[in-house]
Amino acid sequence: MRLPGRMAAAMEVLADMEARKRPASEALKGWALDHRFAGAGDRAAIGNLVYDALRKRASHAWRMGEDTPRALILSVAINDWNQDINALNQDFSADKFAPDSISEVEALNLSSDSAFDDAPDHVKADLPEWLADSFARNFGTEWVDQGKGMTARPPLDMRVNRLKSERARVEKSLSRFAPQPTAIAPDGLRLVSGPNDARTANVQADEGYQKGWFEVQDEGSQVVTLLAGAKMGEQVLDLCAGAGGKTLALAAAMGNTGQIFAYDTERTRLAPIHERMKRNGVRNAQVRNPDAGSLDDLAGKMDRVVIDAPCTGTGTWRRRPDTKWKLTQAQLEARLADQVKVLDEAARFVKSGGELVYITCSVLPEENDDQIAAFLDRHDGFAPIALSARWDGLFPDAAKPLSANGNTVTLTPATTDTDGFFCAVLKKG
Repeated sequence: MRLPGRMAAAMEVLADMEARKRPASEALKGWALDHRFAGAGDRAAIGNLVYDALRKRASHAWRMGEDTPRALILSVAINDWNQDINALNQDFSADKFAPDSISEVEALNLSSDSAFDDAPDHVKADLPEWLADSFARNFGTEWVDQGKGMTARPPLDMRVNRLKSERARVEKSLSRFAPQPTAIAPDGLRLVSGPNDARTANVQADEGYQKGWFEVQDEGSQVVTLLAGAKMGEQVLDLCAGAGGKTLALAAAMGNTGQIFAYDTERTRLAPIHERMKRNGVRNAQVRNPDAGSLDDLAGKMDRVVIDAPCTGTGTWRRRPDTKWKLTQAQLEARLADQVKVLDEAARFVKSGGELVYITCSVLPEENDDQIAAFLDRHDGFAPIALSARWDGLFPDAAKPLSANGNTVTLTPATTDTDGFFCAVLKKG
């Protein structure tokens, strides 16, 4: 397929998403199943067009004067992929799979240098209007730039598993992809995203991955796991373990010593953890299934309780841009209730002198600093530690994260070149 056909396919996918109310990943998979002639390069290019359109949906729609699949994909091709309008129209006329030719009105909108002169800030930031106040409260005068930071393609980050390998060894194994050391995480490697129709490297097919030398994990996730401060020999509860990404990182940080208890309220989320622990050579973690009373024996005994809290996922908008436009106030309120519940539940497991670690992949203050302040009001036995100081000790030469008070830290694409994460650590007195 040539670019015109790929653009037409991307328009089909966006229309299918809207009509059937399904995620981009499912719509792309469905299109591929219905068009088996399309090769891997075609599928990658179509996916890139779709995700690029969704990352900057508000600004592309504003430029074009309409929020339609055609308008979004045309704007991506011309303004993000730097295609020439006249050349593209010639290609359209020569390709039977191409969309209709670009009209004079569309061409004018596509080439306008003043398209955003009177655009509202939420359009410039490419985020839903109802979230503008939250971003402004969290980021102050920089909130538009913080929103823009979430519109770029994300890199592919990996964490070297120190239980089985080292960074130089993994870098050599992946040398054909030209990985680079991450700027903050000491065990991270990064593959930068390519332009236009570039394909993402399939690193999970590498021998090193199969042997457990590394895991795919965003640098921000690696960093907040290190900020959790787990030490060798400790007793640690990973209360929202999910598929086990942070459990694996905690095990490596602890050198396979002590004990990690991995728990989640959903068995299906926990299911992958068993194979991952085996592949990573993790021996200091045990899985606790969500059965009644399965954690009762841990009450008041944990040196550290880590909460990777359920959240809106606003920090991952680069990777899942369709979720940005589906998020509602009702969904946010549901996540806030979940967070209150898990924070209060976690408190009972922390021993005197132990620490409660609260992590989200959100950048909304309602889910982050507000939740910590409310928890401290409810539990007078806890006090925040100065996490900015811990950051300086762990990453002295790295870019500084955002912090409202020196106690909590917020990572963002614009500030730390990672996904968005929040972390707070509370000590039980």
